[in-house]
Amino acid sequence: MDLLNAFVALANFVLIPGLAYGSQLALGALGVTLVYGILRFSNFAHGDTMAFGTMAVILITWWFQSLGIHLGPLPTALLALPFGIAVTAAVMIFTDRTVYRFYRKKKSDPVILVMVSLGVMFIMNGIVRFIIGPDDQSFADGERFLISARTFKQMTGQQEALAIRTSTAITVVTAILVVAALFWFLNKTRTGKSMRAFSDNEDLALLSGINPERVVMVTWLIVAALTTIAGTLYGLDKSFKPFTYFQLLLPFFAAAIVGGLGNPVGAIAGGFVIAFSEVTVTYAWKKVATYALPDSMAPNSLLQLLSTDYKFAVSFGILLIVLLFKPTGLFQGKSV
Repeated sequence: MDLLNAFVALANFVLIPGLAYGSQLALGALGVTLVYGILRFSNFAHGDTMAFGTMAVILITWWFQSLGIHLGPLPTALLALPFGIAVTAAVMIFTDRTVYRFYRKKKSDPVILVMVSLGVMFIMNGIVRFIIGPDDQSFADGERFLISARTFKQMTGQQEALAIRTSTAITVVTAILVVAALFWFLNKTRTGKSMRAFSDNEDLALLSGINPERVVMVTWLIVAALTTIAGTLYGLDKSFKPFTYFQLLLPFFAAAIVGGLGNPVGAIAGGFVIAFSEVTVTYAWKKVATYALPDSMAPNSLLQLLSTDYKFAVSFGILLIVLLFKPTGLFQGKSV
């Protein structure tokens, strides 16, 4: 038995990847839950909006790299991120003005807006593939590892090595800062309180003099920032491929619904529930079990419940269970 090496292996392959992936899902789910809580419809274009925002960041990053502009050990994409957010925000405001506002003024049923968002999703998907192509795109630069496996072994003398990638550390730190800023905005600023009031009771908010179009515009601006940041962090941590961002729509909605659709705190909790569920179910536990158990009990099989090819099935399964047994989610939904 070697419990220390077992813990290092667990941290390297489950805890740290789950923390990074959960941070990315939490930011994405926050965007889903804000649109649902304030604009009252499920935005199926969310994943492809994220792909569009990330594409904008990648193109600006490539431009900066060609000019020799960089951030040293940090990815140049962080420098391009504010510009990518601005481009995405402009596109989302344009989409709202030309598409969603028409149906909002007609007070169309939410299902109509859902179908409209499907149309927007296909258009966004086509634009992204046309501009940047359907293949994997690499845009990460700077130092790859915060702590490399070799450095960890030299420092500790352990057989099992722990590696912490720079992108993972950036993901977690950025997620914490963004979530803190969002909750401060919603709870402390006049505009944030207006958004919460609009979410709780639209008619009463209108009687109080709250401008609905301003609330809608600010919501889209926040969602643009969340989607672009989450997409860029995901691309830095893994890779950018437009179809992958389309597939992320299921984990995002699963996280938002598991936590309580419309509840920001629930979206964060749901993101980590989905992330750690996917990682633990698809991880081959043989290495950890070999360290943790006596030699006589060492497993021969991989101890893997599902292949990583089926990780989205985990999100679907959890979503199904929650909808059947606790439709309001872990936290009470429909409140911002």
